[in-house]
Amino acid sequence: MTETLSPGHSSLALGVPPAQPGTIYALAIAGGIVFGPREGRTILFGRNRPEVHVCIGEDDRRVSRQHGLLTHQADQWWVSNTGRLPIRLPNSRLLFTDEEPIPLVSGYTPLFVRGSSGREHLLELFVTGSDAQAPTSRHLDPTHPPRNWRLDPTERLALVVLGQRYLLHEARPQPLSWTQAAKELAQMQPDAGWTAKKVEHLVVKVRTRLSKDGVAGLTREEIAEPVGNSLNHNLIQELLTSTTLVPPDLRLLNHPDD
Repeated sequence: MTETLSPGHSSLALGVPPAQPGTIYALAIAGGIVFGPREGRTILFGRNRPEVHVCIGEDDRRVSRQHGLLTHQADQWWVSNTGRLPIRLPNSRLLFTDEEPIPLVSGYTPLFVRGSSGREHLLELFVTGSDAQAPTSRHLDPTHPPRNWRLDPTERLALVVLGQRYLLHEARPQPLSWTQAAKELAQMQPDAGWTAKKVEHLVVKVRTRLSKDGVAGLTREEIAEPVGNSLNHNLIQELLTSTTLVPPDLRLLNHPDD
């Protein structure tokens, strides 16, 4: 099975028509291709349209002429990087030139290549499994709310102080240090006995609680050295994406006892 996908084709994230399991759809802004599974089959992608199956970043010379390939081996599709720049996969995983190929799971996988001036070139992939049909519309179904995490007032105040740069939408924010957070908290609550150790103990307690409830990236065992701010960064990101902390919580910086 081989067919082409035209420019402007709907995102593969919306699903694909039923097809033989192992069929791969590959789509960029310039169009794409559909190949059935066959041992040794290879799909090239990159900037040089005449020499690749799927063209990405055609007008961006930071994208290599042949930037990567998709290969079907041992009943699975694999992605390899043959270009100069890394390919970014979900969960910020980077695939560098000549590294071992990474297997693709069934379903939707977006790949990104960063080009000139911060441009991001997207290659959408979809490998069909036994349930590759388009998702069922759920127009009238109730919306599933995000899971809010329980924080007591003291935890909320400390985490708002620690993560205030995120709530302020600063570019590339980082958590405050224990010492910085303790200093600000002590100014707001002079009689509360805030110290760097007290802030650390409180935040570690919250991280441990959320980790036990299934949140990833909150323990040292999960993060490669050097850990740095990664654990607190991951915690604040979880609190933001779950809407446990929201920008209006910044009012606590001026009214800590609310």
